[in-house]
Amino acid sequence: MGDRRFADTEGRRWDVVVRGRSEWVFEPVEDNPGPARTGVPPGYERDPFELSIEELQLVLDAAKGPRAPRKKSPFAD
Repeated sequence: MGDRRFADTEGRRWDVVVRGRSEWVFEPVEDNPGPARTGVPPGYERDPFELSIEELQLVLDAAKGPRAPRKKSPFAD
């Protein structure tokens, strides 16, 4: 299974990389300045080539971006 490239509703292009049964990574390509996002594929399909653009958009919208570093609490000992 290879990577799938698609354009989202805002015209940004992404590569969908399958990392496993429960994780897809959306990597920005070409002129897309956004960060990579990690999403959960739908339970009914494991191959991004089998999904419509609308279905991929839903997975991308639900995907999480990079985690922000945790700041130390000023109240912690």
